Amino acid sequence: MAITEPGRDEIAPVIELVLDEARRYLEGLDRRPALDVAADASARSFRAPLPEVGCGAESALRELVDRGFAATAATSGPRCFHFVIGGVTPAALGADWLTTVLDQPAYAWASSPLGVELEVISLGWLRELFGLPASWSGVLTTGATMANFAGLAAARQWWGERLGHDVSQRGLAGAPPVTVLSSGYIHASAIKCLALLGIGRGQLEILACDRVGRLDLLALERRLAGLGGAPAILIGNAGEVNAGDFDPVSKLADFAHEHGAWLHVDGAFGLFAALTERTRHLVAGVERAHSVAADGHKWLNVPYHCGFAFVSDPGLLARAFAYDAAYLPAPSDPRPVVGSMGPESSRRARALAVWATLRAYGRTGYRRLVEGHLDLAQRLATQIDQAPELERLAEVPLCIVCFRLNPKDRDEAALDA
Repeated sequence: MAITEPGRDEIAPVIELVLDEARRYLEGLDRRPALDVAADASARSFRAPLPEVGCGAESALRELVDRGFAATAATSGPRCFHFVIGGVTPAALGADWLTTVLDQPAYAWASSPLGVELEVISLGWLRELFGLPASWSGVLTTGATMANFAGLAAARQWWGERLGHDVSQRGLAGAPPVTVLSSGYIHASAIKCLALLGIGRGQLEILACDRVGRLDLLALERRLAGLGGAPAILIGNAGEVNAGDFDPVSKLADFAHEHGAWLHVDGAFGLFAALTERTRHLVAGVERAHSVAADGHKWLNVPYHCGFAFVSDPGLLARAFAYDAAYLPAPSDPRPVVGSMGPESSRRARALAVWATLRAYGRTGYRRLVEGHLDLAQRLATQIDQAPELERLAEVPLCIVCFRLNPKDRDEAALDA
């Protein structure tokens, strides 16, 4: 049947279809492979010209399910071990569906009182969860990349103000190059943010003492001392992606304080080490940083996309991202305008999922979740150590276990191949 425009009579069958297929998918998730052998063919089967006349919502969705599900990666299933990808908690899943139904942009109070209020509350709860000061400001983002972007935008604003140069107003033209220092653990997304912010990827100085990328503390101290008090941005990394190692955050905080530098901590998933006594030492000192970024769609287990950034100076995010128009809330509006605290203006009300999962499981639930993953990682590491043809390549401080097949009869070149 040809369909020329959307109709309300489509809603009920759409809800029924989606509910049935969601139940079927989730019930079979434990048995799904990480990627189906038919994935490529299934994805390519959708290549077709734009239809002149539509087939209607139910028919289009049925096609999506019947031909498309084979092309999906079961990233939330127990057989998926690539990247640091979490599943979703039941509370976060339900809240995210409701977010779609409500379809409200969480820019300001006028567009979604619930979305804005829950974002403020959720950010407060997250600060408590990680042991960050209550006075810090924060914003929800699409993920750790934009969380890093927000934190480093605040750092760039601070850097300019230290030099009497309002970067958000004047740009970087006429300003000296920005000094950015980090270890070899820095994530590619943070380097991407340096380019997006106009600082430049080439301004990053990697100070590493070995090929793994561990921070060279002596070199960092000498470099900071050589700046003669000029402002610099330090990027600390809490949980690098290959083996889960950490920069010494507390020492970085000491250096930042001593030399008047800004410390940004990329805690994409490693920030969650703060939730348990077993790993809290790995992020000791993070409360003395100036900005911290993390992902919500990793260990918080909310749906894509979600991240959060926290900044010690409550006014810097507002100064870095402020903009104005006659139809927008005035800067003097006492109610939060979270859309002017980060890179997005049209913002999904992702706080509903964050609030729901924290409300549903609390501090204890998340501590147990993290500790359960730590136990699994140690169990896997032990099994690898006991297996004659497997070789563990790094310590296991968190939830990443780095290992390889090593049958002992091949040289390094053959093993790499």
